[in-house]
Amino acid sequence: MRVLVTGAFGFLGTALVERLTAAGHEVRALTSRESAGSPTSEVEVVRGDIRDSEAMRRAVRDVEGVCHLAALAKVREARERAADYWGVNHGGTATVARAAAEEAARAGRPVRFVLASTGAVYGQPALQPISENLPFQNTNDYGETKRAAEDAVLGAVEDGVLGAVVLRLFNLAGAARGLIGEPDTLIPRTLSVARGELPALQVNGDGEAIRDFVHVHDAARAFELALAHADPGRRAVFNVGATGARVLDVVRTAREVTGREVPVEHLPSRGEARVLLADTGRIRAELGWRPQCPDLRTIIADAWAATV
Repeated sequence: MRVLVTGAFGFLGTALVERLTAAGHEVRALTSRESAGSPTSEVEVVRGDIRDSEAMRRAVRDVEGVCHLAALAKVREARERAADYWGVNHGGTATVARAAAEEAARAGRPVRFVLASTGAVYGQPALQPISENLPFQNTNDYGETKRAAEDAVLGAVEDGVLGAVVLRLFNLAGAARGLIGEPDTLIPRTLSVARGELPALQVNGDGEAIRDFVHVHDAARAFELALAHADPGRRAVFNVGATGARVLDVVRTAREVTGREVPVEHLPSRGEARVLLADTGRIRAELGWRPQCPDLRTIIADAWAATV
């Protein structure tokens, strides 16, 4: 199908565009960057701001599917830049979803819509692993904007016009065409220390906190399957996670993979959750998704190879 991918030049977008083109889909890559070229000769690049209604109407013209990845995603800056985060994550998502629904009505055929959301929408629940059915509790400012984005997409679904799938991604990792994700996330920071770019890895607390990591290529596969699942009138939500690991497991594995020292500086805990793991039973059962790179060593080795 012809698929619009927003945020197509980011970490996940790079992996997804590669995955969709390899599967034979016709990809239209949306970016707000003026200098971005096409990742391959098979990809059409369009430019525009997801908050611009007219630009989004042009971007979705004649598409059959939308994978909406574009967002602001730095948890700690979401409070300082609240207006920007709400404008992009909620307002921009609503604009893209509305444009997709209008395009479906104009063309007389449904549009499949897949939204990249986040495990941050759950906050820090005591019950682990986290199920999609778990009632929401307090979360951070970033998580609130993504909850609102989910509501905007699922609320835009109409029978015969739009079908929507929300993928709640946990910690993306690994590498895609030389990209390894945001530099202030755990694995990129750990590898920066291994390369000597930082003196030590600062860890809040004792390092025993457990987080869920998923290789970016496995996440891209989830989007491909979700597109096929987004039948007209459908509303579905799936967690996407793969590998639970302690912070100190990441440090130990990075030392083994790189053969270099990774000094750790322990700071006082900020009240971080001890465990945040995704229950992925639903996506495995309903979409047949399985991670192909589930082990921590492979995830870190791929990221290391992309940066040395």
